[in-house]
Formats: sequence, structure tokens, C-alpha cells
Amino acid sequence: MRNFFTPGVKLALVCLLAVASSVSVFGQAKLRNALDSDADGRADYVIFRPSNNTWYIAKSGGGIVTQTFGVANTDFMAPADYDGDGKMDIAVWRDTNGTWYRLNSRTQTFTVQPWGQSGDEPVARDYDGDGMADMAVVRRGNGVMTWYIFGSQGNTFNSFQFGVPTDFTAPGDYDGDGKFDAGVQRPGATPTSPATFFYQTSSNSGFNVVTWGQSSDIVVPGDYDGDGKTDIAVVREGSTPTSDLTWIIRNSTDGSARPPKTWGVAGTDLTAQNDYDGDGKTDLAVWRNSTGKFFILRSTNGGIDTVSWGEPNDFPAGAYDTH
Repeated sequence: MRNFFTPGVKLALVCLLAVASSVSVFGQAKLRNALDSDADGRADYVIFRPSNNTWYIAKSGGGIVTQTFGVANTDFMAPADYDGDGKMDIAVWRDTNGTWYRLNSRTQTFTVQPWGQSGDEPVARDYDGDGMADMAVVRRGNGVMTWYIFGSQGNTFNSFQFGVPTDFTAPGDYDGDGKFDAGVQRPGATPTSPATFFYQTSSNSGFNVVTWGQSSDIVVPGDYDGDGKTDIAVVREGSTPTSDLTWIIRNSTDGSARPPKTWGVAGTDLTAQNDYDGDGKTDLAVWRNSTGKFFILRSTNGGIDTVSWGEPNDFPAGAYDTH
């Protein structure tokens, strides 16, 4: 079980710190909405502080929001647009009781919904394409990985088997139809063995297999080429805490490999990729624990943004989509 309020993702590497208007843009728009609290089309800078269980949001359009919500030692971050207003809803999934807690930005109301059980992994995404994130968990056991999805309308339930217990989750809108698809990354026999991605496509009930990266690589989903489809992407650590993080991305447009890009430092940085410049493409981004700063590589022009937000031992909400 990887608790996203403690630096634990498969980023245990970095985390030994002690701690949309058309179908063509649906995939990235929905990931962006998960961190866009002011609906200006750009992800905001969001961190969670375990010491006081508080979310700190620096809006891309200006302004600051603070909200105490969740419990650091028991909760997983699960920000998403659950009410369909195009804005981030602060949300957590609590492992101890298998319950979702969220603040709805549309109505400023509080929702509590049991879904899942201790030991599950939350994977809330919009699986039915209605513009609202669905509460969902993955359960590992009996040699399989089972997905349980609670429809955003509250009257539909779906469960299916996809993956094996040793896989890492990698949901994404791989076909660009506005619906998120189940996906996993399967490690090989050793840390440097090739990893294999398996994913479904809801548009045609397809099943896809792509060998990409190595077993120890971290999955960093996003639409890096702006075609509305989730690209298979991983980050690879170097051998020491001062080594670079290397981003290795497969374009969904044609299956080609981008030149590997170094961005971030293994011993101090947590991945926080999202669309911070509003161009419909995922930007490479990290948050540095040692300095409390975001470093964003803009996809629009290759420029660099450095934003001071947070302090050591905080946690960037953008890391919720790293596996």
C-alpha cells in the first residue's frame, strides 16, 4: 500500500525524505481539472502539509486558498473534478475505513462515501465520460487485480479484473474518447528488465500491449503531445541521490519515442506533471522537497518556471498521478 500523503509512491526513490471543449482535449483537460481550482484552464500549484493536515493552493490566476482536510497518516490524495464544474475538488480516500471524503467546489458541500476497503488503492478518474470523476479502487488478491468503479451519478457500479497483484496502476484516456481506460505497468524480473504496459481502450474494447521503460521506472501519465490521448511515459532515477531524473515518453500520435529529457533530481524531487501553461499538453514538472519549489518546463516554448510554494516535508498534490 502506497500512501500518497507520505512520499511513498513508487517514487520511494525520491521519497526517502522522511516523509476542453472537444473530445480531442478531454484526456489532458480532465487531468488538469484535478488541480485547477479556479477553472482558468491551467493547473494550480497545490501542496499538502502533513504536519497540520492542510492543503495550500496557489491559483495560477492569482490568489491563495488554504483548507484543512484529511489525515496524513491514513489518507490518500484523490483530487479530481467530481461534480463536473471544471474545478478541482479537494478529496481523500481513507485506507482505515475505505471511505471517500471530498469538498465539492460547485456547491461548497461535504460528501462522504464508503467505497473500497483497507489495502485497496484509489484510482478516481472519469471512466464513463460524463465529465465527472468516478470514485474507484483497485484491489489486489487471489492472483488478480480487480477494479471497482462507483459511477459519478451514484447509481452505477462496475467491477472487472485487469492486471495481476504485482502490477502498478496506470489508468489513462489512451484512445482519446473522453473515457479513462484501465491500464497497468508490469515489471520484469529485475529492476533493469523491460517493463510492459497493458491497457484497454473503451472506444473499441481493445487490448493493447506496449513494452516501455524498465521495471524500476515510475509511471508519469499525461498527454505530452497534445493529441487528447494519454501517452505512456516513465521517469528513471539515476544511481545516486544527486543523479538526474530522466523522462522517457512515447508519443501516442505515432508511437515514436521522444528524446529522453532530464528534469529533476532523484534525491530531492517529487514528480508533479500537469498542464500549467494551459496549452493542452502536459508539462514536465517536479517539486523540490529541500527548497519547497516547483520547477516547470513549459511545453509552449521550452521556458522554465520556478515557483516557491511549500516547505520541506510537504507533499505536492500533483504526485497523485504518479505510480
